[in-house]
Amino acid sequence: MRKRKRAFNSDHDEHVDESWLIPYADLLTLLLALFIVLYAASTVDNEKYQAIMESFQSELTGTKIESEKAGLSPTLPSTQPEVGLKDEVTDTNKEELNVLRQQLESYINDNSLQDMVSLEETEKGIEVSLKDVILFDSGRADLKERSYQTLNGLIGLINTVPNQISIEGHTDNVPAHNTIYRSNWELSAARAASVLHYFESQQIAANRMQFSGYGEYQPLYPNDSDENRQSNRRVTIVILRNS
Repeated sequence: MRKRKRAFNSDHDEHVDESWLIPYADLLTLLLALFIVLYAASTVDNEKYQAIMESFQSELTGTKIESEKAGLSPTLPSTQPEVGLKDEVTDTNKEELNVLRQQLESYINDNSLQDMVSLEETEKGIEVSLKDVILFDSGRADLKERSYQTLNGLIGLINTVPNQISIEGHTDNVPAHNTIYRSNWELSAARAASVLHYFESQQIAANRMQFSGYGEYQPLYPNDSDENRQSNRRVTIVILRNS
């Protein structure tokens, strides 16, 4: 009996002290908290980041920090894009442009403007081209008074959509002699600008519009006949597609 007791005491003396596991576990917890903070710091805003740091300080020091935002698991802002929103806006604008095109066609037909005004849908948008004779005298860039009625009808329809508007002037290849303009570039640009200023005076927002003059360099037809040259002298109003 005495011998067996000594063996028992010997086993008890050799038992491993596991008290070190407690601080080790605490250390792992703190390291985990640190990694969470580092990850969260890359995705949250400053206000939530401050709340995270306060909570982390509380964990390290054992001191309670009075903060309504304290906590290691704040609600992170959504990083997912609003997938359907842009498509929905684009589809809505396409439908608006389709309606506008139909209304413009009706306006042209109802006012017997087919010989003077043409309509085309292109990659740029809806293009309304007006021959120069309906707008200007030869070699001039001042709008004829009788052109106002035609333009006013277009303005009412254009204002049904919010799209940007590009006003483009074009001429034939006949040199701009006996005019106040040095070249067809200046003449075409001045005509486009005249339409733009009239649109602005009729409450089309200036920040929606731009103008450009192409001179003779974007003809619709070869400049080999009076009829073709007349068709090439035009101002085109482009209701641009939303990008």
